[in-house]
Amino acid sequence: MIIKILGSGCRKCVTLGENAKAAAAAAGIAAEIVKVTDIAEIAAHGVMSTPGLVVDGKLLSTGKVLSAEEIGRLL
Repeated sequence: MIIKILGSGCRKCVTLGENAKAAAAAAGIAAEIVKVTDIAEIAAHGVMSTPGLVVDGKLLSTGKVLSAEEIGRLL
């Protein structure tokens, strides 16, 4: 599974990445966490408000920091 965190690298983006990693570990899912900071790639996903969460190419969240539990439900 590939989980992409879309954003500039701000604290919210970092926290979302940490929560995604924790959620995958709790679910026993082997996941690669990829941080995407390229504005063109972020926009290509349709994200206008960061951070964004993309799992296996599907945009699941934008503009908010989901908790590990919320991400776990989406996985």
